[in-house]
Amino acid sequence: MKKIDLARGAILSLRGASGQTVHAREGTLWVTEERADGDVMLQRGQSFRISGRGLTVVEAFSDASIVIAAD
Repeated sequence: MKKIDLARGAILSLRGASGQTVHAREGTLWVTEERADGDVMLQRGQSFRISGRGLTVVEAFSDASIVIAAD
């Protein structure tokens, strides 16, 4: 499990993160996966499981704190 703090506007790029889960502890996040049909907005307390093996981008729409964990 890895805790990461992101300032508003910060971008986190993840490669090969399939099977890991992004948990929003604080803030609002936008998550998009390479070749995925849609994007996801996460609010405090929500989670998203990464399914793609390509690039996943997480952007903080406000100051945010996330945890990335392998399931």
